[in-house]
Amino acid sequence: MNTLRVEQLLKDDEFDLGLTPLAGSAGLVRVIDHDKIQKPGLAFTGYTDFVKANRVQVLGNSELSYLWQITSDERLRALQFLGRPDIPCVIVTKGLKVPDELTALCERTSTPLLVTRLLSSQLISKLQALLEEKLAPSTNLHGVLVDVFGIGALILGKSGIGKSECALDLIMRHHRLVADDVVEIKRKGPDVVFGSGNELIKHHMEIRGLGILNIKDLFGVAAVRDRKRIELVVELVEWSDDEEYDRIGIDERTYTILDVDIPMLTVPVRPGRNITTIIEVAARNQLLKIQGHHSAWEFQERLTKAMAQSTPPRRSVGDDVE
Repeated sequence: MNTLRVEQLLKDDEFDLGLTPLAGSAGLVRVIDHDKIQKPGLAFTGYTDFVKANRVQVLGNSELSYLWQITSDERLRALQFLGRPDIPCVIVTKGLKVPDELTALCERTSTPLLVTRLLSSQLISKLQALLEEKLAPSTNLHGVLVDVFGIGALILGKSGIGKSECALDLIMRHHRLVADDVVEIKRKGPDVVFGSGNELIKHHMEIRGLGILNIKDLFGVAAVRDRKRIELVVELVEWSDDEEYDRIGIDERTYTILDVDIPMLTVPVRPGRNITTIIEVAARNQLLKIQGHHSAWEFQERLTKAMAQSTPPRRSVGDDVE
């Protein structure tokens, strides 16, 4: 599982959290490994059974209003759970005034206490998006990811089989490159995976005989995109006369990435086969499947009905006996 240090929340400039450290800076190395956020609320009354470990604790107007209404001794007791070593950090929203008891507790226990001027709803929305992005399960695959008719097609195959050349041909046909060679993949939710390019080589391709090409510079910004959901895997393999390839499309094969099953096709490569056109048609066919139209299944159903109608009824033994 991916993890995130609290100090990375302060350094992030993509989600604009506007965080400022107030106390407990020694604990900025604490690790966040859960993408859910918690507002403690009831825990201040002493019921801390549902204060989850490794979750960022957010204190807003309701929590601070309650703390200011009780005595200093009551605040000390109410805040003790925030000093646990498994609490990554505490964030106070709206730039609200922080009780001295909370500041002292966080400094003593090295629990990072951060303040933002964002409303609680704004912070939670942005912080949730950041944690889901940074903590999402991830992996890298060797292949090429192309956006073909809105379908994210991940092209796999052994080195030298022609993955990049095929992707270049697709780009010439006005499709879009997402990643070449190294595809960085993250899972979003239970059944969705997104692919993107490595920051160092993003928008570049290696074509044997030409070298490294910058697709964005060559074909313009419309020829690339930063990331795309992977909805189809196309495996390129060398043609073998001894291998039996799918000729009907009834059997549905899948390729598992980060526990998500992606529809998969195996396309044999040999001279005379236009692999680019095959991938374009595969993407169109996948669009039809997503819309509920499965050509192979529909053809099989029509064929079964035609065979049933053309088969003469079986005669019983006594039909010719008068």
